[in-house]
Amino acid sequence: MRTLTYAMNVTLDGYIAARGDDIGWGVPGAELHQWYNDRAREIGVSLYGRKLWEVMSAHWPTADQQPDADPIEVEFARIWQATPKVVFSSTLDEVSGNARLFTDDAVVEIARLKAEDGAPMEIGGATLAGAAMRAGLIDEYQVVTHPVLVGGGTPFFSALDSWVDLRLVETRTFPDGVVLSHYESRR
Repeated sequence: MRTLTYAMNVTLDGYIAARGDDIGWGVPGAELHQWYNDRAREIGVSLYGRKLWEVMSAHWPTADQQPDADPIEVEFARIWQATPKVVFSSTLDEVSGNARLFTDDAVVEIARLKAEDGAPMEIGGATLAGAAMRAGLIDEYQVVTHPVLVGGGTPFFSALDSWVDLRLVETRTFPDGVVLSHYESRR
Protein backbone atom coordinates (compact mmCIF):
# COMPACT_ATOMS: atom_id res chain seq x y z
CA MET A 1 0.00 0.00 0.00
CA ARG A 2 1.26 3.46 -0.89
CA THR A 3 1.48 6.32 1.57
CA LEU A 4 -0.14 9.67 0.80
CA THR A 5 1.43 12.96 1.93
CA TYR A 6 -0.07 16.44 1.89
CA ALA A 7 2.80 18.95 1.72
CA MET A 8 2.62 22.60 0.78
CA ASN A 9 3.94 26.01 1.67
CA VAL A 10 1.68 27.74 4.18
CA THR A 11 1.63 31.16 5.82
CA LEU A 12 1.89 31.46 9.59
CA ASP A 13 -1.84 32.27 9.64
CA GLY A 14 -2.64 29.07 7.75
CA TYR A 15 -3.08 29.94 4.06
CA ILE A 16 -1.58 28.25 0.99
CA ALA A 17 -2.50 31.28 -1.15
CA ALA A 18 -3.30 34.83 -0.17
CA ARG A 19 -6.34 36.61 -1.55
CA GLY A 20 -6.32 36.65 -5.34
CA ASP A 21 -4.44 33.30 -5.36
CA ASP A 22 -1.18 35.16 -4.61
CA ILE A 23 1.63 32.73 -3.69
CA GLY A 24 4.48 35.22 -4.06
CA TRP A 25 5.20 35.03 -0.32
CA GLY A 26 6.23 31.35 -0.65
CA VAL A 27 9.16 31.48 -3.06
CA PRO A 28 11.66 28.98 -1.60
CA GLY A 29 15.28 29.79 -0.92
CA ALA A 30 17.99 27.41 -2.16
CA GLU A 31 18.02 25.09 0.87
CA LEU A 32 14.23 24.73 0.97
CA HIS A 33 14.08 24.24 -2.80
CA GLN A 34 16.68 21.46 -2.50
CA TRP A 35 14.53 19.84 0.22
CA TYR A 36 11.56 19.93 -2.17
CA ASN A 37 13.75 18.44 -4.93
CA ASP A 38 14.94 15.60 -2.70
CA ARG A 39 11.38 14.93 -1.59
CA ALA A 40 10.00 15.03 -5.15
CA ARG A 41 12.57 12.47 -6.27
CA GLU A 42 10.92 9.89 -3.98
CA ILE A 43 7.33 10.49 -5.19
CA GLY A 44 5.73 7.86 -7.42
CA VAL A 45 2.54 9.76 -8.30
CA SER A 46 1.48 13.38 -7.72
CA LEU A 47 -2.22 14.13 -7.25
CA TYR A 48 -3.34 17.64 -8.19
CA GLY A 49 -6.50 19.65 -7.85
CA ARG A 50 -7.31 21.91 -10.80
CA LYS A 51 -6.04 25.20 -9.38
CA LEU A 52 -2.67 23.85 -8.28
CA TRP A 53 -2.32 21.98 -11.58
CA GLU A 54 -2.88 25.20 -13.50
CA VAL A 55 -0.17 26.97 -11.48
CA MET A 56 2.36 24.14 -11.76
CA SER A 57 1.71 23.31 -15.41
CA ALA A 58 2.08 26.95 -16.40
CA HIS A 59 5.68 27.00 -15.21
CA TRP A 60 7.44 23.65 -14.73
CA PRO A 61 7.11 22.03 -18.19
CA THR A 62 9.62 24.52 -19.63
CA ALA A 63 11.35 25.87 -16.50
CA ASP A 64 14.48 23.83 -17.24
CA GLN A 65 14.83 25.59 -20.61
CA GLN A 66 14.80 29.15 -19.27
CA PRO A 67 18.17 30.90 -19.63
CA ASP A 68 17.98 32.38 -16.11
CA ALA A 69 17.00 29.11 -14.36
CA ASP A 70 19.38 28.10 -11.62
CA PRO A 71 20.50 24.46 -11.27
CA ILE A 72 18.07 23.72 -8.40
CA GLU A 73 15.12 24.91 -10.50
CA VAL A 74 16.33 22.91 -13.51
CA GLU A 75 16.61 19.81 -11.34
CA PHE A 76 13.11 20.27 -9.92
CA ALA A 77 11.63 20.88 -13.38
CA ARG A 78 13.07 17.63 -14.68
CA ILE A 79 11.89 15.65 -11.66
CA TRP A 80 8.42 17.23 -11.95
CA GLN A 81 8.21 16.50 -15.67
CA ALA A 82 9.12 12.82 -15.14
CA THR A 83 6.74 12.19 -12.24
CA PRO A 84 3.36 10.71 -13.22
CA LYS A 85 0.48 12.99 -12.24
CA VAL A 86 -3.28 12.62 -11.85
CA VAL A 87 -5.27 15.83 -12.16
CA PHE A 88 -8.73 15.81 -10.56
CA SER A 89 -11.13 18.23 -12.20
CA SER A 90 -14.70 18.39 -13.41
CA THR A 91 -14.03 21.49 -15.52
CA LEU A 92 -10.85 20.71 -17.46
CA ASP A 93 -11.10 18.91 -20.81
CA GLU A 94 -7.49 17.77 -21.00
CA VAL A 95 -4.10 17.88 -19.33
CA SER A 96 -0.65 17.63 -20.86
CA GLY A 97 2.75 16.11 -20.22
CA ASN A 98 3.07 13.17 -17.90
CA ALA A 99 -0.44 13.67 -16.49
CA ARG A 100 -3.85 12.11 -16.85
CA LEU A 101 -7.21 13.70 -16.12
CA PHE A 102 -9.70 12.13 -13.72
CA THR A 103 -13.23 13.56 -13.67
CA ASP A 104 -15.16 11.12 -11.46
CA ASP A 105 -15.17 10.60 -7.68
CA ALA A 106 -11.74 11.71 -6.46
CA VAL A 107 -11.94 9.88 -3.13
CA VAL A 108 -12.65 6.55 -4.84
CA GLU A 109 -9.71 7.01 -7.23
CA ILE A 110 -7.32 8.14 -4.49
CA ALA A 111 -8.25 5.11 -2.38
CA ARG A 112 -7.69 2.85 -5.40
CA LEU A 113 -4.26 4.38 -6.06
CA LYS A 114 -3.31 4.07 -2.37
CA ALA A 115 -4.18 0.36 -2.41
CA GLU A 116 -1.59 -0.26 -5.13
CA ASP A 117 2.01 -1.15 -4.46
CA GLY A 118 4.49 1.54 -5.35
CA ALA A 119 6.36 4.63 -4.30
CA PRO A 120 4.70 7.22 -2.07
CA MET A 121 2.12 9.65 -3.45
CA GLU A 122 1.70 13.33 -2.74
CA ILE A 123 -1.47 15.39 -2.89
CA GLY A 124 -1.72 19.10 -3.54
CA GLY A 125 -4.47 21.64 -3.64
CA ALA A 126 -6.67 22.55 -0.72
CA THR A 127 -9.99 21.27 -2.09
CA LEU A 128 -8.63 17.91 -3.22
CA ALA A 129 -6.59 17.44 -0.05
CA GLY A 130 -9.63 18.37 2.04
CA ALA A 131 -11.67 15.59 0.43
CA ALA A 132 -8.84 13.12 1.09
CA MET A 133 -8.53 14.34 4.71
CA ARG A 134 -12.24 13.87 5.37
CA ALA A 135 -12.00 10.35 3.93
CA GLY A 136 -9.04 9.50 6.19
CA LEU A 137 -6.69 8.89 3.25
CA ILE A 138 -3.77 11.15 4.17
CA ASP A 139 -0.93 9.43 6.03
CA GLU A 140 1.46 12.35 6.46
CA TYR A 141 1.35 16.14 6.58
CA GLN A 142 4.43 18.20 5.76
CA VAL A 143 3.58 21.76 6.68
CA VAL A 144 6.20 24.22 5.40
CA THR A 145 5.40 27.40 7.33
CA HIS A 146 6.66 30.76 6.10
CA PRO A 147 6.92 33.68 8.55
CA VAL A 148 4.30 35.84 6.90
CA LEU A 149 0.72 36.78 7.75
CA VAL A 150 -1.57 37.39 4.77
CA GLY A 151 -4.90 37.77 6.56
CA GLY A 152 -6.99 35.61 4.24
CA GLY A 153 -7.05 33.45 1.16
CA THR A 154 -7.10 29.69 0.63
CA PRO A 155 -6.65 27.79 3.92
CA PHE A 156 -4.25 24.84 4.15
CA PHE A 157 -6.77 22.81 6.14
CA SER A 158 -10.42 22.50 5.22
CA ALA A 159 -13.32 21.81 7.56
CA LEU A 160 -13.31 18.26 8.87
CA ASP A 161 -16.09 16.00 10.08
CA SER A 162 -13.98 14.65 12.96
CA TRP A 163 -10.61 15.13 14.59
CA VAL A 164 -7.45 13.79 13.00
CA ASP A 165 -4.85 12.84 15.60
CA LEU A 166 -1.28 13.39 14.48
CA ARG A 167 2.18 12.49 15.73
CA LEU A 168 5.08 14.89 15.17
CA VAL A 169 7.96 13.03 13.49
CA GLU A 170 10.25 15.86 12.40
CA THR A 171 10.84 19.57 12.58
CA ARG A 172 13.42 21.47 10.60
CA THR A 173 14.26 25.14 10.30
CA PHE A 174 15.32 26.64 6.98
CA PRO A 175 16.88 30.04 6.32
CA ASP A 176 14.52 33.02 6.37
CA GLY A 177 12.61 31.54 9.32
CA VAL A 178 10.79 28.85 7.33
CA VAL A 179 9.87 25.83 9.48
CA LEU A 180 8.95 22.31 8.38
CA SER A 181 6.60 20.40 10.69
CA HIS A 182 6.20 16.79 9.57
CA TYR A 183 3.37 14.75 11.09
CA GLU A 184 2.02 11.23 10.66
CA SER A 185 -1.65 10.35 11.08
CA ARG A 186 -2.39 8.17 14.08
CA ARG A 187 -4.76 5.39 13.12
